[in-house]
Amino acid sequence: MADSLVIDRAPLASGSVETWTLNDPASRNALSEAMVDGLIAACEQAAADADLRGVVLRGAGGHFCAGGSLGGFAKTIGQPLAAGTADPLVPLNRRFGALLQALCALPQWLIVAVEGAALGGGFGIVCCADHVLAHTSAQFATPEVTLGIVPAQIAPFVVRRLGSVAARRCLLTGERWDAAKAQRAGLVDEVVAGDMETAVQAVIARHVAAAPQAVAATKRLLLAQSETPLPALLDEAAIAFAQALRGSEAPQGLVAFAARKAPPWSAKP
Repeated sequence: MADSLVIDRAPLASGSVETWTLNDPASRNALSEAMVDGLIAACEQAAADADLRGVVLRGAGGHFCAGGSLGGFAKTIGQPLAAGTADPLVPLNRRFGALLQALCALPQWLIVAVEGAALGGGFGIVCCADHVLAHTSAQFATPEVTLGIVPAQIAPFVVRRLGSVAARRCLLTGERWDAAKAQRAGLVDEVVAGDMETAVQAVIARHVAAAPQAVAATKRLLLAQSETPLPALLDEAAIAFAQALRGSEAPQGLVAFAARKAPPWSAKP
């Protein structure tokens, strides 16, 4: 069977960008254990890759991701757990939450390009992105509750992305959103009517204007915002600001700005 996650790397004038493609079109790229493991491994490698500037996450075959694959759970559905037995479903489900955490914590910018279905766990992955492109063919939903299932791991990430009101609306009803409605809700940044690849390249071109170390530090602060008391967060922010000014990027960026030139990390892909 083909790899459930395909990674392609392309050079930029400074650094590189990777495209991660969920690759199981027959299931509309449902999240198998192998796919989740592959994504977690890719996140771990990216976190240690100083040359990598950004990641584009897509789905093969005209769909992004139809959600979690229940195939491995078939024998357990509706079956009570024996007394005193540890439930194997718990660590399996929690591992998907670890993936969502890893995607949010990537030090690089994460662009998600959605065509077709983005359901359940796929919706959760979209909530981890720094920039979301949605083709007019895209359909978004969290149908778990309509199936008698709890949207367990994605719920905190949906709330973080959409806020409590919109999150309740989608998580508690399973209603389906098209690309335009998802944009109004704040899930999608841009709706694409034409060629998705052209739109992706345009977003990459905007993101490479940002210095990679500054991006990583800013993302750490944004991630900490919901987890750290404000005074401590502002202390961390002040330290990050000072470190940036004393580091290697700020002098280059400020000199380039004064000379009306592009900084060394800014180049079209």
